[in-house]
Amino acid sequence: MKLSQFKFKLPQESIAQYPAPHRDECRMMVLHRTTGDIEHLMFKDILSFYSPHDVFVFNDTKVFPARLYGNKEKTGARIEVFLLRELNQELRLWDVLVDPARKIRIGNKLYFGDDDSIVAEVIDNTTSRGRTLRFLYDGDHDEFKRSLYALGEAPIPRFIGRESEPEDLERFQCIFAKHEGAVTAPTAGMHFSREMLKRMEINDIDRAFITLHCGLGNFRNTDVEDLTKHKMDSEQMFVDTPCCELVNRAKDEGRKVLAVGTTVQRALEAACSTDGHIKEYEGWTNKFIFPPYDFTVADSMLVNFHLPYSTLLMLTTAFGGYDYTMHAYDEALKHGYKFGPFGDAMLIID
Repeated sequence: MKLSQFKFKLPQESIAQYPAPHRDECRMMVLHRTTGDIEHLMFKDILSFYSPHDVFVFNDTKVFPARLYGNKEKTGARIEVFLLRELNQELRLWDVLVDPARKIRIGNKLYFGDDDSIVAEVIDNTTSRGRTLRFLYDGDHDEFKRSLYALGEAPIPRFIGRESEPEDLERFQCIFAKHEGAVTAPTAGMHFSREMLKRMEINDIDRAFITLHCGLGNFRNTDVEDLTKHKMDSEQMFVDTPCCELVNRAKDEGRKVLAVGTTVQRALEAACSTDGHIKEYEGWTNKFIFPPYDFTVADSMLVNFHLPYSTLLMLTTAFGGYDYTMHAYDEALKHGYKFGPFGDAMLIID
C-alpha cells in the first residue's frame, strides 16, 4: 500500500469541534466487513451486537495537561512546550517538543506561570523540534507535578481548529482513565458513559483493560509514500494477567472480542503469541499495522472517523478491508458524520 491511497477530501466543517453533549449519544456507522454492508445507528445501539461474556477491551491510559506556554529568558518570546514524557523524576527531566523550535538552544531558560514560579533549562537537542528540559524546582515530586500540570492545558490536536478550553481536559478523557501517561486520548473509549458501562454489566458483557500511553505519533504526518518505510513512534504499553485471562477465555469459548480503538487493536496484536493467545506484556511497542494484515485476537473494532493519510486510518482499513472502509468513509461524508477525536463512532464487525 502507498500513502497516496489514503487521501480523501475532508472539509474542516466535518471535523468535530466538541463531543456529543452526552458521551453515548453520538452517531454510529456499522460496517460489516465480510459484505461491505453499512448501517446508520446511534452509539447506544452497540450492545445489540454482543452477547453475555463477550469481551470489550479498553485502553485505561489517562491524558495529562501536556501543552503549556513559557517565556524565553531575556527576549520574553512566547514558547509552546508540549510535554511528551518524564525521563527522570529525581532530576525533573522531561522529553518535550517546543514551538517555535528555531528560537530554542541548549542552555536557554524558559519561565512558566504569571510569577515565573517554574523555570526550565534546555539541556539537550534530540531532534529538529524535540528537546530535553530540566525543571528547576525545589519542592517534592508530587508538588512539582501539581504545579506543572496547573499551568498546562488539554492537548487537543491543532487540526480541530480551536483553542483549548478548561472543560477539555475532562472531555478529552475516558471515564475509566486510570494510569497517567498519554498526551492524546484513546478516542473510541470516550463514547462510553457510566450508564453504558452499567448496561454492559447488566448484560453480562465483560470488560478487560490494557494500558497504552498514546503519543503524538498518532497524529504525526506520514512522510513516505512506501508505507513499509514508515517508522511509528514507540509507546509504552502494559497487558496484565486479568486481561489475558478474560480475552483468552473468550477466544477459547468462541465469544466475541471487541477492540475499543486502534491503540487497543495494536496492543492486542503486539501481545499476541503464536498460539493465538495474548500474553502479559510490559514494555514498548512501535507496531505499525496497515493493509494487508491478518488480525488474530479481536473480531470487531470500534473506532472514530480518522483523518486522511493517518496511521489510524491505515489500521482501520487493514481491519475493515481497504475498499469497504474507504467506501464507508465516502458514505460518512455524504451523511454528515463528524470526524476526529470528538467525532462519531464506527463499529466494524464480521
